[in-house]
Amino acid sequence: MNKFRMYIDEVGNPDLGSSDNPNHRFLSLTGVIIDLDFVSNTLHPEMEVLKVRYFGSHPDEPVILHRKELVNCKSPFRALKDPEFRAAFDRELLILLANWEYTVITVCLDKKRHRDTYTTWRYDPYHYCLAVLLERFNFWLNRRQDRGDVMAESRGGKEDRRLKDSFHRLWEQGTEYVDPEQFQRSFTSRQLKVKPKTANISGLQLADLIAHPSRSEILDQNGLLGRPLAPFAQKVIDILQEKYDQQERTIYGKKFL
Repeated sequence: MNKFRMYIDEVGNPDLGSSDNPNHRFLSLTGVIIDLDFVSNTLHPEMEVLKVRYFGSHPDEPVILHRKELVNCKSPFRALKDPEFRAAFDRELLILLANWEYTVITVCLDKKRHRDTYTTWRYDPYHYCLAVLLERFNFWLNRRQDRGDVMAESRGGKEDRRLKDSFHRLWEQGTEYVDPEQFQRSFTSRQLKVKPKTANISGLQLADLIAHPSRSEILDQNGLLGRPLAPFAQKVIDILQEKYDQQERTIYGKKFL
């Protein structure tokens, strides 16, 4: 039996009060499932080589890959302002994204429609998305007869408490489709692991790189993106078609709520 970890990245915010703002209408959670042996033996070392080669990352002060800073060429990624340098980095990153072994599940919620449809609701938006994400991770583990745990990036005191409380409720109470005993058989820990960005967790960095393109794809497929897909994002999306959780012709790795 292999040990897997789902690394979670959040795009958007769970505040229903901001739902009318087009920039805050959608909340998505992307989970990247990786064999922990693969993290140790392949993902982490290859990601570190990439960061050393292009950005001079050092073990004492590691460079942390963050999509927004990469796109905007913010420190320590100012070298990406050079078109040839960026082209070389993008090319190598896309090769790695295609070659690395991982499975993706993204859940995206239209908070505005959610708020307008349900005057009362059992879950808040974050808990709703997390419940669906963990249900699908549970089904994925069951199909393989494996077990796993879950890690998210720290966002600070209250936010971290919200993450952990939401996970613990699902562990204790289950959902409409998965009883708590199933979660407890599939997951090796009753607690969500939370790590800061500075911890240099390769799985969290990978989740950060693909979460926004994955959400954009789901919104685009539902006619809600409102702009053309960026060329690099489209290349990432093309790679993700082979990474989404799927069985035969059924895709479980994309869910629009």
